[in-house]
Amino acid sequence: VLGLLVWTLVAGTEYFLYPAFGWVMFVAVFYWVLTVFFLIIYMTMTYTRIPQVPWTTVGLCFNGSAFILYLIAAIVDASSVTKDLDSHNYNSWAASSFFAFLVTSCYAGNTYFSFISWRSRTLQ
Repeated sequence: VLGLLVWTLVAGTEYFLYPAFGWVMFVAVFYWVLTVFFLIIYMTMTYTRIPQVPWTTVGLCFNGSAFILYLIAAIVDASSVTKDLDSHNYNSWAASSFFAFLVTSCYAGNTYFSFISWRSRTLQ
């Protein structure tokens, strides 16, 4: 839900005029789609039907990459928001920056728990 807020807040503006917001849109939409994909896999328990895939490693790699790229996107988003740039879009960009950092912290926590799960799997 928070990732959806990030990209809808940016998409509702004239972000295409500024390349920095294009990067934020790419990261937000890409990881939102992948998160929904993994949520569907989890909810339908498809992962139990495909035991050949190391799901703990996949989760760790996904969450770790999401954390790193979302952190970069959140920093780019926050550093690109100025009233001088376009005062009409200022509030949306500022809100998207706030939610981008919130999503980053969620992915950081999820990366931590994925690491704990991965480590307990590899020790067995």
